[in-house]
Amino acid sequence: MKIRTFLRFALGISVVVAGLLAASCGGGSKAPAVLHIYTWSDYVKPELITRFETENNCKVVIDTFDSNEAMYAKLKAGASGYDVITPTSYMVSLMQSQGMLLPLNHDLLPNISHVDPEYLAIALDKTMAYSVPYMLTNTGIAYLKSKVANFEPTWAMFDRSDLKGRMVMLNDMRETIGAALKFLGYSLNSTNPDELSKAKDVVLRWKANLAKFENEQYKTGIASGEFLLVHGYSGDILQVQAENADIAFAMPREGGVISCDDLVIAKSSKEAKLAHAYINFMQDPNVAAENSEFIQYLCPNRDAYPLLNESIRGNAGIFLAPEIKAKCEILADLGEKNALYVKVWDEIKAGK
Repeated sequence: MKIRTFLRFALGISVVVAGLLAASCGGGSKAPAVLHIYTWSDYVKPELITRFETENNCKVVIDTFDSNEAMYAKLKAGASGYDVITPTSYMVSLMQSQGMLLPLNHDLLPNISHVDPEYLAIALDKTMAYSVPYMLTNTGIAYLKSKVANFEPTWAMFDRSDLKGRMVMLNDMRETIGAALKFLGYSLNSTNPDELSKAKDVVLRWKANLAKFENEQYKTGIASGEFLLVHGYSGDILQVQAENADIAFAMPREGGVISCDDLVIAKSSKEAKLAHAYINFMQDPNVAAENSEFIQYLCPNRDAYPLLNESIRGNAGIFLAPEIKAKCEILADLGEKNALYVKVWDEIKAGK
């Protein structure tokens, strides 16, 4: 799920405060255990961290990354000391194949019984052997209702020349090429060179109408009215809808990407039991609901859904209609075939 900047400054302060409070937990002469978490920024409610520290007589230290690739590169370069990590599912597959993850002990994870079986049916790790789903987001289209006439929930909106220069697509090769593949009726995990070539032509056509490819400022851009229509993540859009009620979010009828960031335990973890306790804590339905409402992403926890507020439960961009959900896919790790996307993306970036 890419870059998250919402409340970054506030969360930074909260994490520092939580760390200071945790320093005294446990009392006595024995120093509390320390759980090291490597995750996206703004990706857990600080009060929940404080609660976990109190309940488990421990200290939590959080370090953040801004992309799966940056996280993976850091670990492969020798960074160690992390216990719990939250990669996106496709990266979990790669990390597991390279022996970077600890198999999960389900006896220590009773709360995984609450995980939504409908999500597990499409998950990459269906048995949760190495990962437990943490947060979901859907990639679709956000737009200003008062400014975009005759909106239709389709990727074809990026062909609208009347919106030229006021639209943005994600600066992410899998997401944006994937959108074109879905528009054409193909799988967003296609490795067929002919299908990828056709998708490249579609993105190049869309590019002529875009202000830019961008991952971060599209949120504030649509909130301020600089952009009228953007390709983005449902969680990000929920955050800025609080600032501008004119923003709407829709999943294209052709389908799109469902992304899930997962909770995994590093093979080198020194606090594996505490790491299991953290994952189990995060799957408690009350905790999952409270965390979802704070960070505005959806934890696929079936028993947490009734606890969510109506703005989330009633949002069709979060709880997808069955006919739309059936057309959506999760990005898969393509291994060596990923090079096909790199080549197409380079050609798109260089093209006009």
